[in-house]
Amino acid sequence: MSRAASALFFGLVNLFHPRILWLMIWPMLVALFGWGLVAFFLWGRTTFWIADQLRQWAASGVFFVRFDGGDTMLFVANVLLVLLFVPLVWFTALLILSIFGMQVMVDHVAQRRFPQLARRQGGSTAGGVWNGLLSLAGFAALGLVSIPFWLVPPLWPVIPVAIMGWVNQRLLRYDALAEHATAEEMRDIFAQERKTLYILGALLALLAFVPFVGLIAPALFALAFIHYLLAALSAVRGAPVEGVVIEGRIGPG
Repeated sequence: MSRAASALFFGLVNLFHPRILWLMIWPMLVALFGWGLVAFFLWGRTTFWIADQLRQWAASGVFFVRFDGGDTMLFVANVLLVLLFVPLVWFTALLILSIFGMQVMVDHVAQRRFPQLARRQGGSTAGGVWNGLLSLAGFAALGLVSIPFWLVPPLWPVIPVAIMGWVNQRLLRYDALAEHATAEEMRDIFAQERKTLYILGALLALLAFVPFVGLIAPALFALAFIHYLLAALSAVRGAPVEGVVIEGRIGPG
């Protein structure tokens, strides 16, 4: 079993702890409620606006063929909004989870699987906030840069997964190691594990579109990132060293 598969397995096991179950539920509910309100008031008019723009582009020959899409453009506009809506909900849920839940999850994993791993505190609360802002800025920038590619239908499923793959790993990796690794260890591990972290982030983005499974994936993958990166840190150090375990955060169970 690879380290990534092992991390997902341990994350799935941890998911059934009562405290983690609550963290799995409430960030997604808040994100769904917030964006659901936005969709309730804006979905219809936004759909018609996008469909109108698509009809104009089609009529002008931007697709190299002039045609009148009619109701087809309304369908396409709804598909595009769904592809946009899901990542927005997920990013919001992950952002909430990273702010309010990652420390709890890190303590949960560390106490049970890495109790002797030293906490060298290379990250900080301010660093976590800055990382979240950078992730948000990257999400917006990549979304804007990708706009021309949304005109190519075969790329529609690929674009949100590619963008969210980067955003997911960027958002989760910092908080997973901030408590235990030094700043230098964090930089080295992020560089060494870049490919696997992106794959985990992209897999999380794919599961976002799977009904019901998507509801548990933010917490599952947050735990998986913690397991994977703490294991990588332990391997880099060669052996567990003088650990400082924070007591009283979560009881065993």
